Amino acid sequence: MKKILLVVGARPNFMKVAPVYKEFKKYSDRIDVRLCHTGQHYDVKMSDVFFQQLGIPEPDFYLGVGSGTHAVQTANIMIEFEKVCHEWKPDVVLVAGDVNSTIACGLVAVKLHIKLGHIEAGLRSFDRTMPEEVNRLLTDAISDYLFVTEKSGLENLKHEGVPDEKIIFTGNCMIDTLVSFLPEVEKAGTSAKLGVEEGKYILLTFHRPANVDTKEFFVNLKEFVAKYGRDHKIVFPIHPRTRTNMVRFGMQIEDPNLILTEPLGYLEFLHMMRHAKVVVTDSGGVQEETTYLGVPCITVRDNTERPITVEVGTNILAGTDFKNVFSALEDLMAGKVKKGEIPELWDGRAASRVVEVFI
Repeated sequence: MKKILLVVGARPNFMKVAPVYKEFKKYSDRIDVRLCHTGQHYDVKMSDVFFQQLGIPEPDFYLGVGSGTHAVQTANIMIEFEKVCHEWKPDVVLVAGDVNSTIACGLVAVKLHIKLGHIEAGLRSFDRTMPEEVNRLLTDAISDYLFVTEKSGLENLKHEGVPDEKIIFTGNCMIDTLVSFLPEVEKAGTSAKLGVEEGKYILLTFHRPANVDTKEFFVNLKEFVAKYGRDHKIVFPIHPRTRTNMVRFGMQIEDPNLILTEPLGYLEFLHMMRHAKVVVTDSGGVQEETTYLGVPCITVRDNTERPITVEVGTNILAGTDFKNVFSALEDLMAGKVKKGEIPELWDGRAASRVVEVFI
């Protein structure tokens, strides 16, 4: 029996790992797959609800590391994950994405001479001020199996000198999850519960430190809400970090048409994305999900590690200057909607391509 240990730590990891876990379970006669949750995201709405909705069982190992500085969190994950590896002795560790859990568990694995696979390898923003970019680069540098979601990932890894035999173009595992749960989305009925009309509201998501750690961002956001809240409902599921900073800066944003909610569950948020007039975000995963759904997306960042969403999909990279955000939104409201296509291999079968490597 080959022993595979899948690692999740933060909300974006769950959607990437769930289909891989389920696919491995089809081969239980030859694969022993187990799940480790580091507890990097430990809030119920950011973690537990995803296990419930995605049909992932309780993790076999829970590290419970919680929050902290990058150094503290990474160190605590490494200390606890090393114990798991010594106890269970996996043949392969699979990590996903670009969070602290990704690099922390990756480092532990390779130093214990355990094979390491990286789901969502090769993505690059080329901005090393982003913690996620550092995590991506380092994880790819030490991985034995690099599972790539889009063509830019193939090009980046080859440019960095990664041998071809380590690189596997699988497509996007997160899209597998989206595809499998689309039939369930309408049952969530989130738009009706929030009192908004489908296709008529703006959906906001913001969590990146480069945005939400500055008072200027909230000043701009307040102007955004005042300007577009006149004619549209604005739904804003607020990330814990964003809410904390909003209070810290004394920047409460109130408007009759602004609906602030706690973080939504996966199905609830997917429902809101699917029926939004436009999504305005700084999330990487949301850029991909809106591209698959064909929903207009405006990304408030100066770069993206997912260029296929701009080149082929519905994503507009507006930058962090809100003048450009307003301009992009005005074009969209005037009917200049970007028609996107679904990228290559985003077909709901990426997880099977990952698992094929090990059976």
